[in-house]
Amino acid sequence: MAAAAKSSYLLDVKPWGDETDMGKLEEAVRNVNMEGLTWGASRLAPVEYGVKKLQIMVTPVDDLVCVHGLIEDHLCASPIDEYVQSCDVSFDPIYVAGNFSSRAAGDGGED
Repeated sequence: MAAAAKSSYLLDVKPWGDETDMGKLEEAVRNVNMEGLTWGASRLAPVEYGVKKLQIMVTPVDDLVCVHGLIEDHLCASPIDEYVQSCDVSFDPIYVAGNFSSRAAGDGGED
């Protein structure tokens, strides 16, 4: 049996402002549970004017979870939208299983 194809994405999760509780924002994000979805490492990164964004790795099983659906239907929807203003995919997927390259797009390697 072949391994399920997975991709890793870095998501930029932006709060409403500098008064948003980033601990609660991250907790809300990590509480999104779906079959085939694994949350990874995270960090806070500066945006501007004292505002920080949550950068978090997510690894979905490609056949089970669409990352854009995850963003639209879960991360930017109620009740998480109390903390999250917007969420973007910071870089293209890195395929970690299946018949794909295991490097980020644009890293200078040969195709």
